[in-house]
Amino acid sequence: MLAFSKILRFEKLIQHPAVCVLIRSLHKESIPVAWEKPKIGWTKLNFDGSSNGREEKASIGGLFRNHKAEFLLGYAESIGRANSVIAELAALRRGLELVMENGWNDVWLEGDAKTLLHIIANRKQVRCAEAQRHVSEINSIIPELNNCVLTHIYREGNRAADKFAQMGHWYQKPQIWEHIPPDQVLSIMHEDAEGKVLFRKIR
Repeated sequence: MLAFSKILRFEKLIQHPAVCVLIRSLHKESIPVAWEKPKIGWTKLNFDGSSNGREEKASIGGLFRNHKAEFLLGYAESIGRANSVIAELAALRRGLELVMENGWNDVWLEGDAKTLLHIIANRKQVRCAEAQRHVSEINSIIPELNNCVLTHIYREGNRAADKFAQMGHWYQKPQIWEHIPPDQVLSIMHEDAEGKVLFRKIR
């Protein structure tokens, strides 16, 4: 039997903040996350925005792939000062502009900003004028497509788009890659094509 003093010490240990965090993390549920290929004849866009630090220097990026997970086109650019919401919206808007330029009509749009996707899917109004301009432009393009699906994926399944968005910080001018992706995303794209499953811990 534990001595009374040892029991008290054990209770104090459990109540320590660091131990509480460890216990909570052990009780989180892990869910599998994997990028999925689109159907034959469809083009899939994964997009992402990045906003760094207090200065809110933002960039956007994304990539298009076909039903074989083959790279069609990628983009990355700096957009100056913007918060993460504006960056995500700008990334989707730019992606849709490229959809129209390339004549893709059956398009799967996928990003990791769930709130933004909810705003677009439900055609909601937002208070920020700049954000609303992006939302309005996005909502004007989508009906032009024959078929369009909009889905959320956790960041673990959106790594390639995240890499393009991060790369956007590097460039002074907008960048486009056609047919041949940059080396920085090759390993991620290969893992996506193979259906690699990553696990995300949720409460």
